[in-house]
Amino acid sequence: MNEDDPTDEISEIEAQIEELAEIAERCRKLILASRIAIVGGAALLLIAILGLFGSGPATALGSIALMLGGIVSLGSNISTLRQTDTNIDAADARRSALIGSIDLRLVGNAPMKPR
Repeated sequence: MNEDDPTDEISEIEAQIEELAEIAERCRKLILASRIAIVGGAALLLIAILGLFGSGPATALGSIALMLGGIVSLGSNISTLRQTDTNIDAADARRSALIGSIDLRLVGNAPMKPR
């Protein structure tokens, strides 16, 4: 293959896109877990405030910590997901440009050999 052949670079970009897609999927799972932590912390705080199940101040503090941790994790993972999506779009555009630069030959209607 000659040096102007972009197939190796296209393969590297496709591997990078796959890796970024895995990162994005992990972020989506962590975003879901963060939302669950926020809702769980809010429910636990409500239980502590209402005094159900003999809850005390430690439960209230724990629920507040759970909500704050969920909020921080949610913000961080949303930011990472946005950056990852931007990187995927850029890599995909680069891959498309490289594919577009390949001089493809049109194969005509060649007669088929009977088997």
